[in-house]
Amino acid sequence: MYGAQGILTALYATLIRLNAAAESDRLRAGTYAEIPAYRNGDDDMERRAALQFLAGLGTLGISGEPLRQLLDLSLGHVHRPIEDWEPACADHLHALRTRPPAKVASDLLIDLFAIRRQLDTSTPSDATELQRVLSALSCVMANALTRVGDHGAAIRWWHTARQAADASGDLVLRLMVRGEEAGHGLYGQRDPEAVLRLVHNAHQIMKKPYLTLLTAEAKALSLLGRHREARTALNDLQDAVEQGGASDPLGFWKADQIHFAESWVHAGAGDEIAADTARENVLHLARTYQYQSNVHLHGALCTVVQGGIDQGMRQAASVIDALAPAYRSRHIIETGRMVLRAVPRGQQDRPSVAEFRELLAVEPTRSA
Repeated sequence: MYGAQGILTALYATLIRLNAAAESDRLRAGTYAEIPAYRNGDDDMERRAALQFLAGLGTLGISGEPLRQLLDLSLGHVHRPIEDWEPACADHLHALRTRPPAKVASDLLIDLFAIRRQLDTSTPSDATELQRVLSALSCVMANALTRVGDHGAAIRWWHTARQAADASGDLVLRLMVRGEEAGHGLYGQRDPEAVLRLVHNAHQIMKKPYLTLLTAEAKALSLLGRHREARTALNDLQDAVEQGGASDPLGFWKADQIHFAESWVHAGAGDEIAADTARENVLHLARTYQYQSNVHLHGALCTVVQGGIDQGMRQAASVIDALAPAYRSRHIIETGRMVLRAVPRGQQDRPSVAEFRELLAVEPTRSA
């Protein structure tokens, strides 16, 4: 879907410049003169360059209806009513959980551009709600880019999500975004120690335990081999749930995340009984391909930790093989690498290990 790393970020910036150039024309005609955001519009050369960029998007797989909508927005499409944005966020979140991440990212770009345009012309009373929407959509974009392995662009979108959440003044949203950033950072995006620092910094915002932060902490500790501390973090998570720990109203948090964290931690420690129980709980609650695939990979991880290297490699390979290439997200590939890393150094040359390593080395396709 993307011919180059970071193409979505570049496209988004180009569309914003295109919109500024179009609004500059209106300003010169005497429209929007009272709006500060339009007092420094770009010139016709900038707009022509942006249009040429858009015209070339077909070579990157962005064409047809998505391209038509982007052009429509750039030429001044009417803004969406505020009350329609929350269902739009839910739709993109559902797509993230059920569709190939590359397709999700390209579709989401249209609404990100639309919300940016709307913010630039919004009244102060609408701006707070639009900042909440921008934060949520940016969070979904960062997640999708993490899944396709474009980590640099993803980190920049996490930053946008945090900024917008902070601007909204919504405490729960601020914590939710930081929890999402920490948790998804564990899939090859950040060092686990860096994730723990993100968790610690987020806890300074509000001392009350927040569920997504606790799950990220438990999983990061597990990756570092600090299994006793990881189990303690799970206990803290259960305590927070029993005390009615804060969740988010946008639907990012689901109860299956608790059991998913348990599956991750217990599998990493080789606790087969606890890991099996957690996995069954996830499979009972979750309907998303991502969670289902990853908890089965957790099962393979536990098998390897227990010493069943060849069996674990076969288990893990069957999970990856069962997925169409477009669904082999970085989250799934990185979980497979967790299984590989559990193999003792002296056993890394086993044929089953080499075969699974080769399977993971194949980059997932980015076509929808």
